Amino acid sequence: MKIMFSAGEASGDIHASRVARELKALYPDVSMFGMGGDLMADAGVDIIYDIKNLGYIGFVEILKALPFFFKLRSMLKEAMIKEKPDVLVCVDYPGFNMKLAKVAYELGIPVVYYIAPSIWVWHKSRGKDIAKYVKRVISIFPFEAKAYREFNVDVDFVGHPLLDIVKPELTKEETYEYFHMDQEACNILLMPGSRKQEISSLLDTMLSAAKHFLQTHPSAHFYLPRAHTISREELQAILAKHPEVGVTITEDHTYDLMQVCKACLAASGTATLETALMDLPTVLLYRVASLTYWIARLIVHVKWVGLPNIVAGREVIPELIQDAVSPDNVYKHLTAIIDDTDRYKQMKDDLLEVRKALGQSGAVRRVAQSIAEIARREDTHGKL
Repeated sequence: MKIMFSAGEASGDIHASRVARELKALYPDVSMFGMGGDLMADAGVDIIYDIKNLGYIGFVEILKALPFFFKLRSMLKEAMIKEKPDVLVCVDYPGFNMKLAKVAYELGIPVVYYIAPSIWVWHKSRGKDIAKYVKRVISIFPFEAKAYREFNVDVDFVGHPLLDIVKPELTKEETYEYFHMDQEACNILLMPGSRKQEISSLLDTMLSAAKHFLQTHPSAHFYLPRAHTISREELQAILAKHPEVGVTITEDHTYDLMQVCKACLAASGTATLETALMDLPTVLLYRVASLTYWIARLIVHVKWVGLPNIVAGREVIPELIQDAVSPDNVYKHLTAIIDDTDRYKQMKDDLLEVRKALGQSGAVRRVAQSIAEIARREDTHGKL
């Protein structure tokens, strides 16, 4: 059984690596290769293109990089022709992976899409393309599965994989000791994103807000988990501009850190769902190029940006969007959460409701089994 993966960013690398490990555990003879990062490589995937050089977000940014993406797609097509995988597993990254799925379809290689395009948010027209080019969608949200079934897509709802992943390994006491933390301090988590563009757009604002926060909460200390797609040097270059803000860059035990921090400032994305599952009150920040945002407003069909809010169907965590992402606004929202005991408790209660809405654990194993079913069916019957 030979499986090709295509993941284009840090969150996809995480999800794909978990699936790869489960595939290897269930089917020791499996062979895996594709586009991904260090985590996938550690899980036994032969990486033919490293995603460290990727990280474009937004319409404007992607348009500038189109020639590069054409070359990358051609390279992956050549790999498909040479290796003849039994299945292509696309993980998130829809702008690129939808084009790659079409290539695989034309080559007779079945496609499984995991963390599929959010047709319930925008691009409902993609539902027809998915129905044509994708053999199976592995869905992580119940409302997502319902949206795809409207297009007669073969959907396997498995629950959310983060329920398997997001859990502490250490006790709170062990975490305090591991990070040399003051248990009485107001510890705040900074998660400015896993893309260079997010870091450059959001981290400076977070640090300016942190400087203000320290003036009113002098016991505060800030922790910044480094995404494996961002170098430590890149982070330190920005931190150096704010020497008065004590920030500890961390490399591991992020979920343990979440359980002992008081609140989090996070870029929109998977991180906000992770903090929700760890019951950590969070302020969401989202800022892209002005034209990108203007276009998105015309075609997006949901009221909120943050996944916890979308899952809950209401505002569970505050969202600061575009021009609202300012040091003053970030400070005000962080302070409101920390200083208002009733609001803090209500937010934690709301986050527990988000967790309940995401289903049961065991999703990663179900993903691996679903992929293997398609791959082995193809391996048995031959390419189309």
